[in-house]
Amino acid sequence: MANDGPTPRPAPREVRIDKRQVRVLAHPLRMRLLGALRVQGPATATTLAELLGTNTGATSYHLRQLAEVGLVTEDPDRGTGRQRWWQAAHEITNWEPTDFDDDPDARAAIEWIQGDQVRLLVEHAERWFATQHEATPAWRDAIGMSDIFLTVAPDRLEALTAEVWQVLERYRREAEHAPVDPQARPVQVFLAAYPLLEGPR
Repeated sequence: MANDGPTPRPAPREVRIDKRQVRVLAHPLRMRLLGALRVQGPATATTLAELLGTNTGATSYHLRQLAEVGLVTEDPDRGTGRQRWWQAAHEITNWEPTDFDDDPDARAAIEWIQGDQVRLLVEHAERWFATQHEATPAWRDAIGMSDIFLTVAPDRLEALTAEVWQVLERYRREAEHAPVDPQARPVQVFLAAYPLLEGPR
């Protein structure tokens, strides 16, 4: 068997973003570019522009900004002299809010990112509600929202979140190695836990 060189090492699955990365990421188009590359896979600026309803010049500029801080990279196996293919450098972005307590600009950026995540969740939910009547009965019964009220200390809430995340990761890994199910489709699971505040609810 011919040896075409060393097998490339897979990209790290997670990145704990630093202050510079969070300031670059806090932009509506950059958030959506990174999300599209993670969900859809490698793409050109032209393809991303069509997908996101913008122009190639804008996508190219913002992809370069993301690349400068290591959040996206060029895909060397697909790129040609005239066309650059981009890919997400990681599958998951994580952070702790306290990572940015000493940097007001980075703290403002992470707060904007958190707000944008909520806005995107609402947008996806509203699109689903508007079209759910077109889905199969199985999908209409499988998809939905629920909540529960708990009284826990911060360390127990962290433990709970970590345990739920492990379950989600297990399902994701199983899906990657399972035979293709014709009924399967991409699903976003939004995990959130917030303390109840005083005042009207």
